Amino acid sequence: MPQALTIYHNPRCSKSRQTLKLLEEHGHQPTIINYLNEGLTPGQITELARGLGCTLHGLLRRKEKAYAE
Repeated sequence: MPQALTIYHNPRCSKSRQTLKLLEEHGHQPTIINYLNEGLTPGQITELARGLGCTLHGLLRRKEKAYAE
């Protein structure tokens, strides 16, 4: 049985849009979480970092204006 997929999607991000398109083109119907609208709890963010094997800092979008500020 195929594993369920979840994408934490940012519609303004070209990489996120490309990833979603690629998944759909290959027949996947991922659960889409628009994290900008829905938000994430600190626990969800920690679990994402743990699952990805990175630090919390590694989840930040370093090219965003808010990061520079």
